[in-house]
Amino acid sequence: MDQLASLYFVILPVVIGAALVEGLVLSKRRAERYDWKSWACSLADLGGRRLLALIPYTFAAPWLDWVWEHRLFTQSLDDIGSVLLLFLGLEFFYYWYHRTSHTVRWFWTSHSVHHSPNQLNLSAAYRLGWFGKFTGTSLFFTPLVLLGFTPVTVLTALFLNLLYQFWLHADWVPRLGWLEYVLNTPSSHRVHHARNPEYLDANYGGVLIVFDRLFGTYVAERKDLPCDFGLVSPAVSSRNPFLINVHPWIGLAQDLASARSPNEAWMYLFGPPGWRPDGKGLTTAEIKKRADLAAGQSTLSPA
Repeated sequence: MDQLASLYFVILPVVIGAALVEGLVLSKRRAERYDWKSWACSLADLGGRRLLALIPYTFAAPWLDWVWEHRLFTQSLDDIGSVLLLFLGLEFFYYWYHRTSHTVRWFWTSHSVHHSPNQLNLSAAYRLGWFGKFTGTSLFFTPLVLLGFTPVTVLTALFLNLLYQFWLHADWVPRLGWLEYVLNTPSSHRVHHARNPEYLDANYGGVLIVFDRLFGTYVAERKDLPCDFGLVSPAVSSRNPFLINVHPWIGLAQDLASARSPNEAWMYLFGPPGWRPDGKGLTTAEIKKRADLAAGQSTLSPA
């Protein structure tokens, strides 16, 4: 863990500096005003997360240690086959972790912080929320420990995976030709952050985009449909780090308090974000349904 912490603090000034340089350049080259308040919010989110990291507790750490003691194999990073297994395995489980973070409210309540900026830029890459480690997201990577990779190795690989994704938040990088078929690129990630109905819940990959293509969640960026960034229903200012982190949990608590049955409570916790008992919530399925109906009515309307 000490090695991981050292790596983190070596990389941290680099990504913060790159985001600052990008902001300075874009603020001079674009007519659209660069949102420095949002940049500061991302920086404050990062600072708060580092302070909370001092709390020596997560749901996952004791469990990963127990799984390591009961592992099926022991992998060596000197073996190229093990390295390939680690890379592909991490990509596979990251895909499902990320997909679940968008489709299960318990995880979305934390992950939504990352999607709160209304401009996509490099500073958004390190707006990851304060409470992720308390929701048990690391448990998605348990199978890698069971296969024989140490918890530190798995968490370091995950850190490097997220580090790759830093540059994906640059909205000025164009499509990259044939690489779009294999790698997660800025174009694919712009779609992932967009709130357009046509783009919702797509492109969950980390380094690779192949699992999105395999499982039917890949959506290509369209020239005729610019990405509109931010949350579908931003209830609070996206520039207040406290509100964007705490408000989703308050909303979840209020919904749980209003539940009229165990099934409703379960759906509020683990159903899709936006779920409502009357079926009139802002789930992705409902948003797309409404958009399709609106498009159909527009087509049928006389010119």
